[in-house]
Amino acid sequence: MRLFRLLCLLILLSVSGFSQQFGGNPPGVKWRQVNTDSVRIIYPEAWKGNARELANLAAKLGVTQSTLGDRFRKINIVLQTGTTISNAYVGLGPRRSEFFLTPPQNSFELGSLYWPEQLMLHEFRHVQQYNNFNKGISRLFYFLAGELGLTFINSTAIPNWFWEGDAVYQETHSSIQGRGRVPYFFNGYRSLAASGKNYSWLKLRNGSLRDYVPDHYQLGYLLTAYGREKYGDSLWRAVTDDAVRFKGLFYPFQSAIKRQTGTSFRQFRRDAISFFTENLKKKEDPVAAIARNTKHFAGNEEYPQFIDDDHVVLVKSSYSEIPAFYIRDLKTGKDQFLRVKDISLDAYFSHRNGKVVYAAMGFDLRWAWQDYSELRLLDTYTGEQKTITRRTKLFSPDINEEGTQVIAVTVSPAGESTLELIDTDSGQHLRTLPNPHQYFYTHPRFFDKQKVVTAVRNRSGEMALLKVDLVSGEEETLLPFSAQTIGFPSVTGDTVLITVSAGEQEQLFLVAKEGLFQYSPEKANRSTGSYQQQWRGDKTVWVSFTAVGYRMMVEQWEATRLQKREVSEVFASPSSFGVQSLARGQSLSEQVPADKTQGSKPYNKAHRLINFHSWLPGVSDSENSLTFISENVLNTFQSELGLIYNVNDRSKKVSFTGAYGALFPWIRLGGAYTIDRRATYNNNFVYWNEAELRGGFLLPFNFSGGKTFTSLRVATDYVYAKPQFKGNYKDSFDSNGYGYLNSYITFTNQIQQARQQIYPRFAQQVRMEYYNAVTYLKGQQMLFNGSWYFPGLLRNHSLVLNTAWHGRDTLSQLRFTNSFPFSRGYSERNFHRMMKLGVTYHFPLFYPDWGFGSIVYFLRVRANAFYDFTRIKDYNQNRVLVSRDLRSFGGEVYFDTKWWNQQPISFGFRYSRLQDAALQGLSPNQWEFVLPVSLIGR
Repeated sequence: MRLFRLLCLLILLSVSGFSQQFGGNPPGVKWRQVNTDSVRIIYPEAWKGNARELANLAAKLGVTQSTLGDRFRKINIVLQTGTTISNAYVGLGPRRSEFFLTPPQNSFELGSLYWPEQLMLHEFRHVQQYNNFNKGISRLFYFLAGELGLTFINSTAIPNWFWEGDAVYQETHSSIQGRGRVPYFFNGYRSLAASGKNYSWLKLRNGSLRDYVPDHYQLGYLLTAYGREKYGDSLWRAVTDDAVRFKGLFYPFQSAIKRQTGTSFRQFRRDAISFFTENLKKKEDPVAAIARNTKHFAGNEEYPQFIDDDHVVLVKSSYSEIPAFYIRDLKTGKDQFLRVKDISLDAYFSHRNGKVVYAAMGFDLRWAWQDYSELRLLDTYTGEQKTITRRTKLFSPDINEEGTQVIAVTVSPAGESTLELIDTDSGQHLRTLPNPHQYFYTHPRFFDKQKVVTAVRNRSGEMALLKVDLVSGEEETLLPFSAQTIGFPSVTGDTVLITVSAGEQEQLFLVAKEGLFQYSPEKANRSTGSYQQQWRGDKTVWVSFTAVGYRMMVEQWEATRLQKREVSEVFASPSSFGVQSLARGQSLSEQVPADKTQGSKPYNKAHRLINFHSWLPGVSDSENSLTFISENVLNTFQSELGLIYNVNDRSKKVSFTGAYGALFPWIRLGGAYTIDRRATYNNNFVYWNEAELRGGFLLPFNFSGGKTFTSLRVATDYVYAKPQFKGNYKDSFDSNGYGYLNSYITFTNQIQQARQQIYPRFAQQVRMEYYNAVTYLKGQQMLFNGSWYFPGLLRNHSLVLNTAWHGRDTLSQLRFTNSFPFSRGYSERNFHRMMKLGVTYHFPLFYPDWGFGSIVYFLRVRANAFYDFTRIKDYNQNRVLVSRDLRSFGGEVYFDTKWWNQQPISFGFRYSRLQDAALQGLSPNQWEFVLPVSLIGR
């Protein structure tokens, strides 16, 4: 039975990573839909993109890309246009997909394809995966637990690297570009190979808290692309079919690879990685030598820009430091801290004449799918910062030489990209440049007082470098459109420095009147890319990708290192990195006739509000249950229907809870009816039925911004319960109904948190809870619980103080749930008065980066030492109020792990020495197994 409960927990954990936001859009959003046989595209009315075009692309993918099987089921895709985050997901529970339609500025990371098209190419592959992985034992789990059950068993049978690697292959195979043709995508494994960092397979699968490890997208593409190249397009259909049917109960995917290829999985993965990296091990690379001589991840140094001949300003971050601005002395190499960077999507910024401008995130007070990209102006001399714009969506800003104007890219909820000229003093929009060709602008830079240069992407996924007149809007093409990615332009005089994807590397180039020149510094990176070059006088700085982070490089500028190149030579077709099936890109736009649509029409927000998608059985020593889980596609109404049988008193219960999040407050409602409850009275059984109704609201406020994530939740629920006694005692007990209010406020505030930090260096979490009876029965209870986080002696240490106070009435007519944080080691009780002070010091012990059997992997072992003091006040048998102390001290050791190479779980052991053990009749030495729930999130 314990195993069964653990299985239900794992089912819920397996879907916890989806980026869903409950009730994230304001009620004023009007939704429309386009229907085909393949998809329903649901989008805001204000969006000007072509939903029918996306629907037709999905239909073509369904016809042409059946390499995993021919099973098909329609899916709903919701287009989110209000968030600045560039992402998407496909998930079950419920079955749907969401696209976040603001494109990323950095074209090197994900490529330059038209963003909605790239999302469809990638995400629809996940749809095809789910369609074809519902068979065999996996289908049995679908019958047992619905879509959440299928999600769990699919993630057990199919490793996450295959899900994403296979989808990256599709986006590459079905377009002229995709990540499989972008050099940046290969930098991770190529940098490891060049620096001789031969990590174990388990480390490559699970990552590390002290070393850079490429993610499962990169690993997955290397393995899936190699598999197709070596064994043909039918390989993964056969492998996944075997795996989801669990042919080979243990390690089904690995067993299937061996069965279908005749090669062990160990050898298969080694061959795949070598296929893409073997040639790098033979190169002499001065940058790779930095990584070879550095044991662990050193940190990132990004976007260095000259202040004067001997100083640059840059952004630094590491696994133990959050992003911040520093000034580096190029003569001494010493860094001077300037300021922590406000919460941002990336590290990009611009500097001129003592002024730094960058884009930071802004958050809507209520609606999670509405966020902003606002401009900040930082004075490098004084360290003072001000906000130029609020509630805007401005990206990649550049400041002019005088510091009076900023040029930035704006992306509207309608999907339109324009260049905006903004006054730095007032934040006023001075001019919007026309965009007749519907380009997407990236990284604009002032060329002079009248012109800017900018890299642009067109609807075909090609990029060019343009010079744009700020007055007339006229465009001059400096580099022609091609499938190569370009970005990070900077201007020195009349010369533009830029990074270009040339062959299998991103390399440094100059665009001048005389033509195109490649710049190859002495410290050139011959393994991976070079980016973000700046040139001033006799010095140049740039950033190189290494296995220990982005490293800033500096050396003397030498014109002799310039090599004139022909544009046609540099901007040839992108590399396929040896994958012959991708040697020539293809576009689906004209290959297959478009699917017939029903046209665009309004989408009813109330469509299938009740949408039961999963049913989770539960078995324990005291209760057996079956819970039906419901959620609509727009994620505005969540509900659960429960059927519960109590083993102890043989009662049967039906319950329903629901929450509606489309209004400013969340509306919560619920009810339950229990029959045949029983208890003993005078050695006889008393039977009764009980009805319970509840309703209330919750206000979820988001005050995040600047350096902190801040949230406030205010909620009140009214609960009404009415017993109905039966049998011989039906007139002996009170069957009147009673009601009470349960109100609470939670407040959380924290600064940004680095990867290795156990907790943020500064954070606060407070919860105030109040129960109050409002009918003829009397009862009150109040709780205040606060946790206060401070930096410890070392960078990754944390000091946490816990303060709490609890009080309840003495009538005992109603007893309420008690969540007081008792001194560790003691049994929790609900006394009349309780107050607590706890002190805990957290610190890491070591980072094993070790696991076994692809079952469990240990990322970190950490510990703490604690002291808890709780004072209780309660009435004794003589109704005299007495005070007692419950004190304990001890320590805890926690293991931060990943199970089955993808599910993070932390667990630990606690030893408590009870100084007042006799008060509860306990042994002074208490040992416990602990599964912690973190109150502070990133």
